[in-house]
Order: sequence, then structure tokens, then C-alpha cells
Amino acid sequence: MSDRDSEANRFSARAARYARVGANVGGVAARIAGARLFGMEGRNASNAEALAKALGGLKGPIMKVAQLVATIPDVVPPEYAAELQKLQSQAPPMGAAFVKRRMMAELGATWRERFGSFDLQPAAAASLGQVHRATTLEGVALACKLQYPDMESAVEADIAQLDILFALHRRMDPVIDTSEIAKEIGARVREELDYQREAKHIALYREVLAQTPEIRVPALESSLSTKRLLTMHWLEGDGILTHKQDEQQARDRISTAMFKAWWRPFSHHGIIHGDPHLGNYTVFSEDGAAQGINLLDYGCIRIFPPSFVGGVVDLYRGLLEGDEARVVHAYEVWGFKGLTKELVDTLNIWARFIYGPLLEDRTRRIAEDVSPAEYGRRQAFEVHQALKKRGPVTVPREFVFMDRAAIGLGGVFLHLDAELNFHRLFEAEIEGFKIETVAADQASALARAGLVAMV
Repeated sequence: MSDRDSEANRFSARAARYARVGANVGGVAARIAGARLFGMEGRNASNAEALAKALGGLKGPIMKVAQLVATIPDVVPPEYAAELQKLQSQAPPMGAAFVKRRMMAELGATWRERFGSFDLQPAAAASLGQVHRATTLEGVALACKLQYPDMESAVEADIAQLDILFALHRRMDPVIDTSEIAKEIGARVREELDYQREAKHIALYREVLAQTPEIRVPALESSLSTKRLLTMHWLEGDGILTHKQDEQQARDRISTAMFKAWWRPFSHHGIIHGDPHLGNYTVFSEDGAAQGINLLDYGCIRIFPPSFVGGVVDLYRGLLEGDEARVVHAYEVWGFKGLTKELVDTLNIWARFIYGPLLEDRTRRIAEDVSPAEYGRRQAFEVHQALKKRGPVTVPREFVFMDRAAIGLGGVFLHLDAELNFHRLFEAEIEGFKIETVAADQASALARAGLVAMV
């Protein structure tokens, strides 16, 4: 069998798996619904395992969706989150012959002549594409992210499966309405397919972090990029977990860079990196010591209305100063409806957890006696239990990636056992904060990057 036939069979087989997985997920949903109908418990480990097994029939974007869902506290029951987190986001890598055809489709028949070198074996494989090492004609090291074929239809199939998951959760446990969350995840995953948009995200981050030397953003090779091929300069670095045994000072430097990478773009320009996954950054070193981070992936960038950023600052100030009216105002700005004192008290359980490290003017760990995987789970459970008495509540869609970033970032601090004064770091980022300034700076930065501001 030729390479071409082998590759074609591999991808047609993947399409067939989508149909099979859809049926499997539907079958598990029916099984759980049936258990509920006859008065039995639908939320149990065996059903969660069955669902994970059904989803595990695919190696592709649904893994990204499933793992994303698992990292947002309380979107699905904890038993399901635990199983989904076990799934690995790995697509079968494209072989050399198929890579050549994909590159020809993106850059034309003479594509190879535009590179000094190009390694046909991937340096990394992910859910939507794979990364190849290459060089320019002048010898500059490159990272070429090449998207797998037919990803649009694959992602739409995945989002349909996601809708089944959310519908199932709403039926079993209607305390939190996940409909807005589902819309947000769908929108962001679809955006990740568009590498031309990601190129604009890179341009945006290069500008907003230009004066932050401890964070490096790759330069873009526009002439070697398309909607399905993204070519950047290669940033040398190593995995963050390789630094877990570094001296405290080095780990704190890495953690400070991580804090700035997320909070600086948000507090000054209303944008946030919504995927703080360990694979999305590496650590760069100078003179044998870790100095900062390379921020590598820009598919999942969330642009917020400046008023939302104002709500974040208002809630922080309200909690810090005991100003209940300011706290309520923040929730209203974010879009929470039907606020009662009881509901505000419930939301504050989560708020005090997220803001807790920022409110204390002392050097501390982000949390004590909790693993990175469990960070935020207990507080999410407390909120859920309280909402059972006072709910239901619809979570505004902007919260999905804001929460995810906060939880993911906390996990990194736990991995590194960082000891920082988070209060002073945050105060430095919001010094002189004005919504009008954020709005103006955001609009100008987005315009230069070719992106549209939120309203």
C-alpha cells in the first residue's frame, strides 16, 4: 500500500470513528437518563467511565474539547471531570508524504524552495495540527504549525458531542445553566482553527508585552503562513516541570513571569490567554539560570469588553475594603441576573477563593495542601451545594476562560511551589486603572493587529 493510500485510510478511518463515537456518546446519555428515569443515580463512576471510554474512541479535537470542559470547575459533575482529564489530546501524526501534500496545498508546488531546511518529522503533535522544525533561507530557526486536514468538520462534530454532554448535565443537575458556557467554548474552539486569526493574536501580544522582557512572544513569518499554516520563529526553552527542583528564587522568577503573562494583558488591554496548559509555554534561561517564559500558543485568546475588566477590579476592591455595594455592582456589570443577598454570598465563596491570594499583603503560596489537579474543586463544590438552595444561576459566558485561566495559573504556581506577594504583583498591574484608558489602549492595539474590539 502506498503512503498516500495509507494516509487516506487513516483519515477516512478517523471520520468513521466520529460516527461511531457519536453513537456511543448518545448511548451513554440514554443509559444515564434511563437510570434517572427509574430513580437510580445517574452520576456515578461507571457512567463517567463509560462516557470517557466513548469519547476516547477519538484522537483529535474532541480530546481538546473534553479536556477543556474538565478544567472548568463545575461544568460537568466531578466524576466526569476526573475521567475526562485522563484523556490524552493526541492525534495520529501525519506521515512525511502527507506533510508534503499539505505544505503544497498551503504554499504551492515550490514550497520547499522557500525554506532553508524543513524537518518532515513533527517536533510535536497536538489535537488540531502538528509542529515542524524548519529554517528560513537565511538560517533562522522556525516552528511551522500545520493543521490536519478536515478539521472544520471534525470540530463541528465535537461541538455536537459537547452539546450532548451539557444537555445531560443540565437535565441531571439544573443548578447551573451551562448554555452560555457551551456557546463560549464552541466560539473559542472554532477560532482556534483559523491560523490567520492566531497570527493577529501573536501581533497583539508582541505589542502588549513588548516592555516585559521576562515574557517572550515569537516573531511571525507572514510570508510562510496561511489560514491552516502558522510559521513563527522558534523560541528555545525547556518544559516548566523540569524546573520543579530549581532554587526558590528561580521558581519564583518563572512564576512572576507567568503572573504578568496573564494579568498584564488583561488589566491593560482586556485580553487574556485562555489556555494556561503546561504545553503552551517553555522556560528560557540565561547564564545557566531560568529567567522567564516563552509564550507559544495563541489560538485561545479571549478579548473582553473593558467594562468586564472594570468589574474584576471593582470586585477586588470591594472584597479588599468590605464594600458590599461595589461587590454587587461588579456582579451586575458581568451580567449576573436576579441578585439576592444569598446569591451574592454564594458567588463570594468563589470570589474569595480566586481573589484570596491577591487580598493578603504578604509572601505566600497560592494555596496550601492541595494538588494542582484539585485546585479550585472544593470551592466549586461549595458553590454548587449553596446554589442548590438558592439557584438556578446562569453563568455569563465571559467567565469560562477567565475562570479557566485563574485555575490553570494557580496550578502552575502549585507545580513550582511559588512563594510570592500576589497582592503587590496585582496592585502593580492595576495601578492607576481606568476603564476609559483600557478601552482606548485596547481599541488601538486591536486595530493595529487587525482585530475587532468587543462592545
